[in-house]
Amino acid sequence: MIKIAHEAPLSIFDKVQQITDYDYFLVHLFEENEEYLKKAHECVANGRETILDNSIFELGTAWNAERFAHWVKAMKPTWYIVPDVLDYAQPTIDSFNSFMDSYPDLPGKVIGVAQGSSYDELVSCYEYMKNDDRVDKIALSFNHPFFQEYDGDNKYIKMMNARQDTLAKMLAEDVIDTSKKHHLLGCGLPQEFKAYVKYDWIDSLDTSNPVVHGIKDIFYDSNGLMNKASVKLYTMIDEDVNDAWGTIEYNIKSFKSMCR
Repeated sequence: MIKIAHEAPLSIFDKVQQITDYDYFLVHLFEENEEYLKKAHECVANGRETILDNSIFELGTAWNAERFAHWVKAMKPTWYIVPDVLDYAQPTIDSFNSFMDSYPDLPGKVIGVAQGSSYDELVSCYEYMKNDDRVDKIALSFNHPFFQEYDGDNKYIKMMNARQDTLAKMLAEDVIDTSKKHHLLGCGLPQEFKAYVKYDWIDSLDTSNPVVHGIKDIFYDSNGLMNKASVKLYTMIDEDVNDAWGTIEYNIKSFKSMCR
């Protein structure tokens, strides 16, 4: 089964943790939010599986490499995502090598991200990551520029159709190394994951989608969603959203059923 994590405001963090499989943290919040950092240390101390993200989706560029390495050492997550470059294959490879050469002995396992502005670029970056023995898991994004070339009534349907098609194509062309673990970064629409239930090489995913929509009192229906509320969860990290817990919990459980 695919392991699931949902980023959530601190007010409901423990409730979300009880019905998810592991915890996912954004490094830039460590230097902004003491309670958030404390929660990360608690999760590690309690033996909870954790992933530390370099915050590239939230900030547009990956967190400062030196500071990221500092927080990997301090937190000791199960996994950490090496700084990458959004939508660019060769710069991501260069960033990966620079970081790994500079910080070869960090605690935790390594997640390398496959980036690219076209299918061929994505494959070239993926091929590099799968052939590098330092990479323990490969991450694949929910959004690349070429995803918008796919059919769909809105950009999120295009993202869903594109990642489904891209993974199927990479698998059919023997690009995917099924002996290696994979992580899916984010999502546009939750029903996307129905397509992956037989992909046992997908180990984990993260998304705030069911939480964000629950906060906005938007229930998933049996087919998921047809559009997405464009809000980044980290901007609501300190909000008290307990009043919306019923909707959030419903969406989380519905999301899990789509994945399994």
